[in-house]
Amino acid sequence: MTEQTPASGPVTDGPADPEHDATAAYGLDRSYVASLTRRLVSTTGGTVAVASPIGGTPLAHVPQSSPADVVEAFARARRAQASWAATSVDDRSAALLRLHDLLLDRQEELIDLVVWESGKARKDAYLEVAHLALTARYYARTAHEHLDTRRVGGMFPVLTRAEVNRVPKGVVGIISPWNYPLTMALCDGIPALLAGNAVVSKPDAQTVLTALLAAQLLEEAGFPPETWQVVAGPGPEVGGAIVANADYVCFTGSTATGRIIAQGCAERLIGCSLELGGKNPMLVLRDADVHRAAEGATRAVFSNAGQLCVSMERLFVADQVYDRFVDAFVSRTQAMTLGASHDWSVDMGSLISQAQLDTVTRHVEDAVAKGARVLTGGRHRPDLGPYVFEPTILEGVAADMECFGKETFGPVVSLYRFHSEDEAVERANHGTYGLNASVWTRDTARGRALAHRIACGTVNVNEAYGATFGSLGAPMGGMRESGLGRRQGAEGIHRYTEAQSVAVQRLVPIAPMLGMSEETHAKVMTGALRLLNKLGLP
Repeated sequence: MTEQTPASGPVTDGPADPEHDATAAYGLDRSYVASLTRRLVSTTGGTVAVASPIGGTPLAHVPQSSPADVVEAFARARRAQASWAATSVDDRSAALLRLHDLLLDRQEELIDLVVWESGKARKDAYLEVAHLALTARYYARTAHEHLDTRRVGGMFPVLTRAEVNRVPKGVVGIISPWNYPLTMALCDGIPALLAGNAVVSKPDAQTVLTALLAAQLLEEAGFPPETWQVVAGPGPEVGGAIVANADYVCFTGSTATGRIIAQGCAERLIGCSLELGGKNPMLVLRDADVHRAAEGATRAVFSNAGQLCVSMERLFVADQVYDRFVDAFVSRTQAMTLGASHDWSVDMGSLISQAQLDTVTRHVEDAVAKGARVLTGGRHRPDLGPYVFEPTILEGVAADMECFGKETFGPVVSLYRFHSEDEAVERANHGTYGLNASVWTRDTARGRALAHRIACGTVNVNEAYGATFGSLGAPMGGMRESGLGRRQGAEGIHRYTEAQSVAVQRLVPIAPMLGMSEETHAKVMTGALRLLNKLGLP
């Protein structure tokens, strides 16, 4: 694997704690950071130091919110929500289109900040900008399709008029993760705003600045600032307050935390959508283009250093092509450029934290100790960055190894041979997760048919995850313990609305009239029902 030397300057210079040393070098201009953090609802006076995975460079001291601050954030959002809901759908859509252009115009600033906070490769940071722009444009252009009052068939033709309105929930609580700090900060909130809701957002502690910059762009695009509140603080404390005050909760993160949030929402009888963990499988069939599949596997496994909910951690390869595929996959992996920097030439960046590095290291060491073979990678690279870990391919992973069924969320993948497609599907469906899958074959009709048998919310044929994730009209989410609900498409916006049915009855009541007995009324109704059925009406 090619090495990328960390950038010079503030990436490597300066003591680690600038709060106590005036000579310390920040990676970001302090006035710039202050312009972002002023958006936080925080009265505690407490801050948390945030450092970059790039050389441990200090970035900011982020103000922390209390449960009382969360209550205040919801109060502000509720005051703004009523007037926002009264704003026309066309005006809301226009704001989204302005956001689309702002994202593209300010992409260098956004990418820089994402890389500083997450340590990911610059090309992976760009994909966040692109996906968010796609999301803004999709919902702006389809707003009327999803939100306009819809006429439905009434009980009796002509006599009954029925329609369905989409009413906003109120104030939505969004708890977003660190791995895609820009995309996840806004992509779930965009449809909530468009539907007429306000939002209280709690980004992960490691990537608050990116979420605050996203909130700034919303305001610049024309969204009333009070409709999007941001709080920061420990998940058990601040997250619990969000669940206690929201009208709906959207969460992306671990399955364990998702269970807690679901229980809290159930107690209050409010809805939630949860995108949770995955142990995603990729199937390479015997007729697959081996070199194309190897290129796809490299992206599927190592994009964002494997810190991607839909990335692949299990590769099942047909006997007939196994050896050729492995040779091509290993070769491509070893050619990757690694590093922790802002340079476009980096193929794979850093893990985000020591905790993430510890998990990846533990999974690899456990597998090797129990007999797995490392085909390439397997090492921590502190010479390239504090949390850089080599892209790692394992063979011979068995059920007694930690990485067999548990999500690693890092640049580690296990290879397995299969003899029949039935066996491959059965093994792909093993376990309790069901988020994303990938199938590689020259026969795309066969690939689509096979996808029906895989218990995952999204399945890509001849692609890793981009085909489904980038198709904004297609819902995205998990089955089984990978979550509840869907983002994107109609489901992605309807989750933030209540369906309200309104029906008007004309001329005659749905009841006996003119002295008619109940028995006679029943006979008349029966005749009418028979007639409607003969006419083929629903």
